Amino acid sequence: MPRKVSKVRATKTKRASKKSATKETKLSPRELYRALLYPRLIEEKMLLLLRQGRVSKWFSGIGQEAIAVGSALALHSDEYILPLHRNLGVFTSRNIPLWKLIAQWQGKVTGFTKGRDRSFHFGTQDYKIVGMISHLGPQLAVADGIALASKLDKSGKVTLVYSGEGGTSEGDFHEALNVAAVWNLPVIFVVENNGYALSTPTNEQFRCDSIADKAQGYGIEGMSIDGNDFVAVHSTLSKLADSIRKKPRPVLVECMTFRMRGHEEASGIKYVPKKLIAEWAKRDPIARYERYLIKKKLLSRKEMSAVRAELQEEIEAHVDRAFSEPEVQSSVEQELVDVYAPSPELPSEISGESRSMRFIDAISDGLREGMRRHTDLVLMGQDIGDYGGVFKVTDGFVKEFGKERVRNTPLCESAIVGCALGLSIAGRRSMVEMQFADFVSSGFTQVVNNLAKSHYRWGQGVNVVVRMPTGAGTGAGPFHSQSNEAWFAHTPGLKIAYPSIPSDAKGLLMTALEDPNPVMFFEHKGLYRSILGEVPHGAYFVPFGKARLHREGDQVAVITYGAGVHWANTIADEHPEWSMAILDLRSLVPLDYEAIDELVKRIGRVVVFHEDTLFGGIGGELAAYIGENLFEHLDAPVSRVASLDTPVPFCSSLEREFLARARLVEVVSRLVGY
Repeated sequence: MPRKVSKVRATKTKRASKKSATKETKLSPRELYRALLYPRLIEEKMLLLLRQGRVSKWFSGIGQEAIAVGSALALHSDEYILPLHRNLGVFTSRNIPLWKLIAQWQGKVTGFTKGRDRSFHFGTQDYKIVGMISHLGPQLAVADGIALASKLDKSGKVTLVYSGEGGTSEGDFHEALNVAAVWNLPVIFVVENNGYALSTPTNEQFRCDSIADKAQGYGIEGMSIDGNDFVAVHSTLSKLADSIRKKPRPVLVECMTFRMRGHEEASGIKYVPKKLIAEWAKRDPIARYERYLIKKKLLSRKEMSAVRAELQEEIEAHVDRAFSEPEVQSSVEQELVDVYAPSPELPSEISGESRSMRFIDAISDGLREGMRRHTDLVLMGQDIGDYGGVFKVTDGFVKEFGKERVRNTPLCESAIVGCALGLSIAGRRSMVEMQFADFVSSGFTQVVNNLAKSHYRWGQGVNVVVRMPTGAGTGAGPFHSQSNEAWFAHTPGLKIAYPSIPSDAKGLLMTALEDPNPVMFFEHKGLYRSILGEVPHGAYFVPFGKARLHREGDQVAVITYGAGVHWANTIADEHPEWSMAILDLRSLVPLDYEAIDELVKRIGRVVVFHEDTLFGGIGGELAAYIGENLFEHLDAPVSRVASLDTPVPFCSSLEREFLARARLVEVVSRLVGY
């Protein structure tokens, strides 16, 4: 249960508000009152509609309006706010038309997500709001990224993000505050401590006296204020925002408040002691502000009644319009198209000049060209700065591009991927290097729920490339050797590149840096220093969704990618009696179905070959596609060759047995003789 704010803190806050209220706001007392009352009246109307069965669900913020409205009005209109589902006052304070909000809640076509998501799960660049996802905590790191862009651009803007007290138990809370502290980002983290995470009270969430006390652990400022005192919230946040604009830094603000209704209406509040509800009812933020206005002779009861009547009339008009808005009329084609942002047309010309490069040097060269081409591109990853990364891909980058753009990160994979999304929202590109592809599991939610779904949900492109050093064969064991591309191929909204030769590594990476969609860029560690190839000078682009015929043949078609291309090629060299065609997919999303069709129709015997484990791998999807669409062209059943369905073993003899290459000869031999 929430503790009471001390009198000392409350007194200091009130003094600050008297000093700064007139200085920091241009709104009149009437306008401030209107802003605070508006979300309450909307909620009362929504609860009535809920009882009538005209809306399906509602998350009530009654009793917490002072926090949302007070903090939103403290920021400039061009500064980003990242709210939760109880922050209706943020949206109304940004003057979003109510009819459009209701259309969003009702899943109408004129809502912000075209019926694809509900409630406040949306963003809008027009109003500089980035809504939540249901996982709650991940949005904190997105705020870091927006704030980082502000700091790099020297714009003097502050970003404000909300969390509930329950969300402070999530790892994303720790990671986001830690990154903000280390990078000294201009972020205000507002925690609405309303006493319960659904039904779990605060004494079952944390042991410290106050959430604000957690700030000490990150070396940042923290404060606790009365979240039901509109004057205190607005004045404190206004003063704080102005201070951060002049001196960028993160600050944690705990707002003590109370949720007067259930987590959502269906859950009720039976678990809350009635005495506690009665105590907090006396501290209702609107009633308190009304008493304040009368005491200060800033507004009369008659004037307040006039504001209330005016708003109620306005709400009725907006409700009528919202319910008359058209229902969603979409198509399969439109839904599929909107999963991805349109990709730019890229030049196909490649310079005639080239030089021999290792696979890893080609990646480094492509990244360097991208940094020169886009001054807004930011690189982030563990040890990628002066050390140059564990594989030395970014060696020398700090000297050329500076530490602001080549950023060493804490061990916070989730926060850094979230930060990358924030950079994109703020108009910048980014590349995140996973030290090993295995470690992406620590940032999985950010990748599959934030990066992947942003464009489909609310039209936000995501200029983020996640580089994934992957693969076995180096005796690195089960946590540094996984092939996990199939995890992401199953997630709509992500693109997946997986080059096998140096020239493709550079060209595909440069294409990825141009793409307004998140790209998971897989680089097989075993190829880094073992493969040489001619790589064109300067900038060039290898398109996604265009496979490359690596080797001609007419007896067996091997469809593969990454290290599989070289393993198959070696076997073809060792067995000249077999005429093997090898198709290098190069990108797994999108796939080049045209090239697959042509090869299968021409040869009729197909092996789908990859290093990933057999069950649930990409090969199953390819085999299913061929069987369903090209069956009449087959001269033998489609064969799959993959690694064993075990974790990747450490011992070299076990690893050799594990890997798919150990079984390719047998399968090709069987198909040739079928």
